[in-house]
Amino acid sequence: MAPAAQLIGSSSAFLDAVEAASAAARLSRPVLVIGERGTGKELIAERLHRLSPRWGGPLVSLNCAALPENLVDAELFGHEAGAFTGASRARAGRFEDADGGTLFLDEIATLSAAAQERLLRVVEYGELTRLGSNKPVQVDVRLVGATNEDLPGLVARGRFRADLLDRLSFEVITLPPLRERAEDIGVLALHFGRRMASELGWPRFVGFTPQALALLEAHPWPGNIRELKNVVERAVYRWGDEATPVGRIIIDPFESPWRPGGAPAPVASLPAKIDPAGDVAAPARPASVADLRAAVHAYEKDLLLAALERCRHNQRKTAAALALTYDQLRHALKRHDLLEKE
Repeated sequence: MAPAAQLIGSSSAFLDAVEAASAAARLSRPVLVIGERGTGKELIAERLHRLSPRWGGPLVSLNCAALPENLVDAELFGHEAGAFTGASRARAGRFEDADGGTLFLDEIATLSAAAQERLLRVVEYGELTRLGSNKPVQVDVRLVGATNEDLPGLVARGRFRADLLDRLSFEVITLPPLRERAEDIGVLALHFGRRMASELGWPRFVGFTPQALALLEAHPWPGNIRELKNVVERAVYRWGDEATPVGRIIIDPFESPWRPGGAPAPVASLPAKIDPAGDVAAPARPASVADLRAAVHAYEKDLLLAALERCRHNQRKTAAALALTYDQLRHALKRHDLLEKE
């Protein structure tokens, strides 16, 4: 079996989800993993399998949204020869492939009503029937479903079976988005940076400049960990200098003055200096800098102090003024020992 992918992070919300997966792993009951795209739902499914008594069995995955509706049934439950046009020979489905192990169904909310009905029977009785056959097949499979949809909301709108949701939701693990894990962004960025440096054959990875790291920590990451991974790996390979910290981050790979369809998206950058009186001014340019890291650290602290003063030390208003989440602001204040001055 291949080595397990790493779950990296120390934020309380993330660790709570990992702990819930570890506790649920020992039971052969269905689990739903809920989270935005790119939050690592497949890694939680892998943890559920590897820490379970089924760890020696197969872990089989299927993205339900990646197949046409008319092929999902055949892919899940298998088919006999001649069951439909193109079915020249019998084929076992993913449930039979996963017998004795775990079946991970990603984007489970996209299943058709007919597939949901057949899935309900397998979950309830451990029995399926291949397409084109009348002979039932017994399977022993632990099911893990994943989605970024609100399943109870889909039930209320008649798009997902209530009885199937009841069977699948023995345990529900909801993963936090990366924007709520501000303290994990730097750690994840270094992890992805080291992996990319190794792929490029660099002897080591020296990290990011303070400005680059501040930009990464301030971005809201709508694509979550997957987006962060792409941005970091692209930044490292484009930087091309193994001896100096990566100092250029391009969040949007489509950024270009010749971008078709309109003006390019604005370049992500560090915030301008905030005047305590409420005006935004360009940052002053020092005559010389002897210690870049210390200068950037001091500059960021000045920005925070000015914004706090301007917002009368209301941290939620300060976070909004700096285009940060509340957790990102608290992380920055802690980094500069400013929390005790609230």
